[in-house]
Amino acid sequence: MAYVRRGRTPSEAYRLTALGELPIHGAVLDAEPAFQGLPPANPIWVMVNAGAPPSESPVHHVVTYFDPQPAPAQVPVRLASPFAPGPPHPLAHQAAEALRLELRRGELARGLDLGVLDKPGGGKMFGVLVVSAPDGRVGYLRAFSGMLGGQWWLDGFAPPLFDAVARDAFLPAGEAELRTLQEHLRAERSRQLWWQLAATYIIPNARGEERPLGALFAPKPPPGGAGDCAAPKLLAHAYRHRLKPLALAEFWWGASPLTGERHAGAYYPACRAKCGEVLPYMLQGLSVDPAPPLEGAPSQEELRLVYEDPWLLVVDKPRGLLSVPGRHSPLRDSALVRLRRRYPEASGPLVVHALDAEASGLLLVARDRESHAALQRQFARREADRCHVAWLDGHVAGDQGVVELPLRGKRALTEWRVMQRTERRTQVSLVPRTALPLQLRIHAADPLGLGAPIVGDRLYGGNDTGLMLHAEALSFLHPHTGKRFRLECPAPF
Repeated sequence: MAYVRRGRTPSEAYRLTALGELPIHGAVLDAEPAFQGLPPANPIWVMVNAGAPPSESPVHHVVTYFDPQPAPAQVPVRLASPFAPGPPHPLAHQAAEALRLELRRGELARGLDLGVLDKPGGGKMFGVLVVSAPDGRVGYLRAFSGMLGGQWWLDGFAPPLFDAVARDAFLPAGEAELRTLQEHLRAERSRQLWWQLAATYIIPNARGEERPLGALFAPKPPPGGAGDCAAPKLLAHAYRHRLKPLALAEFWWGASPLTGERHAGAYYPACRAKCGEVLPYMLQGLSVDPAPPLEGAPSQEELRLVYEDPWLLVVDKPRGLLSVPGRHSPLRDSALVRLRRRYPEASGPLVVHALDAEASGLLLVARDRESHAALQRQFARREADRCHVAWLDGHVAGDQGVVELPLRGKRALTEWRVMQRTERRTQVSLVPRTALPLQLRIHAADPLGLGAPIVGDRLYGGNDTGLMLHAEALSFLHPHTGKRFRLECPAPF
């Protein structure tokens, strides 16, 4: 991708970029008053996507300036941490409202169908970054996470961080190869492709330094989607144009994700999973408020062995530890990775039912595939149970019942019973009859469920004091001996 001075044609810029005769980072263009109706004082940049034909290369304006300009007292002195929750700076809120107005009117770009955002699972994070230009004027940049309407590049929005030429050199052929592979070979080839893809993302910081995305997460692979969030796009775009970041705001627009943890119009801090390594590097060289303590950081507590035999393991998982690693990070710290190190001879181990990373309690693990399949069949047939205990923030009507609330388009069922009540909270037992991500948290918080979020639920309850959800009991038939087991582990709260 190249930014070139006005006067070069797109074809010339494309040719020179391909030959290496133009730098990746250019300089502010001369003003062009007639261009897209912008006033003479606004800098114009021509962005050439070196991975696309010149005729498809979009033209961007860099900054949308506030009019009137804010008073000096209204301009933030330093950037707030992008990981801090709470309302954004007033200038960032003003910029976000302007973008929301365009989204409501459907005026984002000619020919772009914004209706996709309202389809189930179609919503998206958008972001604005308030910046100051070298001449002192204050305005803002805009970005969206990932792709919008099937496009990476869109006029008026920060571009992606990857090198399009390097990406196109291998990705189409790699994806075609994946479709021809058998399942047991596909996962490893997919990880190899993701490492290649990560190498095409170049991450800058405020000091003028750059590193490939993979280097920020090494030796582990980056999580899927890292580098594609709105905040990294905005910061990189600001650095390219010598603009100083002042205030950031990211908000969700469109239908909630299928897991339900985002709501249209609401502001959210940057995600730790994808941006936890990227943004701290990108912010080096800036004056930034310290980030809040990391909630749900990998637990340093050891797994406590509750039961073991040649076929099964039951462990007490501490809060903050993943049950299994991510698809692109097979060695990420998790209960499964730790158990594989402890039992290298086992053909498993295989987690029978995963627990939320922020939850604690009993985790059932099979040491071979046959035992794993047999135990999963028991849960599917309701011949096995796992019971959780949770404190809910609020009162629950009734003493027991069943929540049947679909998630991700699938049937989801949770049995519940009140155990005790206090003035402000309700303790309940929860028995999930299906096993969908975040099922218990959503069924507790949703008004169509229990209508009271689990205490400490940062996704649905608005606080992050520590999730009070614990898997306290397991009941199942041993897949080899036929013996009925019931194991218990009292909650730590």
